[in-house]
Amino acid sequence: MTKTPQQLAKIAVQARKNFAAGQQKITDFVPVRHFSEHLIPTCIGETRVFTYISCEQNEPVPVFVNLHGGGFMMGSAEDDDIWCRRLASAVPCLVVNIDYRLAPEHKFPIALEESYAVVKYLHDNAATLRINPQRIAVGGQSAGGNLAAGLCLLARSRQEFSFCYQVLNYPALDMSVDPFSQPADKILTPRLRALFNDCYLRTQDDALNPLVSPLLAENLASLPAALVITAELDPLRPEAEQYAKRLTDAGVKTICKMFIGCIHAFTHFGPRQAAEEAERLIHTQLCRVFED
Repeated sequence: MTKTPQQLAKIAVQARKNFAAGQQKITDFVPVRHFSEHLIPTCIGETRVFTYISCEQNEPVPVFVNLHGGGFMMGSAEDDDIWCRRLASAVPCLVVNIDYRLAPEHKFPIALEESYAVVKYLHDNAATLRINPQRIAVGGQSAGGNLAAGLCLLARSRQEFSFCYQVLNYPALDMSVDPFSQPADKILTPRLRALFNDCYLRTQDDALNPLVSPLLAENLASLPAALVITAELDPLRPEAEQYAKRLTDAGVKTICKMFIGCIHAFTHFGPRQAAEEAERLIHTQLCRVFED
């Protein structure tokens, strides 16, 4: 039975409370040289972002744009605070952590367009911000990985700026698939995935849009090089691996790394050894890209 907008909003509010209460970071607080909170003007109003940097800005620095997970309807930039601090401490760049608007109050394409506007602001104000507009990478976890992939497609289409790299961390890349036709892990159940779809999509036709389901894009050529991280027991693993293969087949330099025995969101909830290995891989790849 289809839920009304009011019912979805009520469910989302409770889900956010439960999600926030269950947030347990796998590591301790990490200091950075400079942390700031900003409001950036976007197409739908001001968007809150957190910025982190530990390197000197004697010359323009690269940027990594982070997009948190939570199925488009839960979570916030705060959930990735430690993740971003660790990245800023390991990689000589400015980390920009976007607190994009959530569904169902803000359905597709609002979070995508809002995030795009933040990146365009960074690009257009690069000189003032002392950042390198040719060295902007993007990445995210789960729904954030979906948004990151969508941003790369959108940037390629509009040609207002470009990304130098994309990090897709156990991303959702095909929302046209019936969640109940796929397996589940203890975090990402079919029922929860169906709720995410109901909240994020305006109609079921949206699921066929490549900006919602990047795996359905006809052409993946000329996209930025990619690191795709998957978890062996994650129901999203097949679509992420298919996307990585399609990127490679399209001539996009791609690394796809699966972590054995792990479930969805393992980089944030453990096991710790695998999470730390994944982080090191991300840090290493970003350092290489930013040094080229």
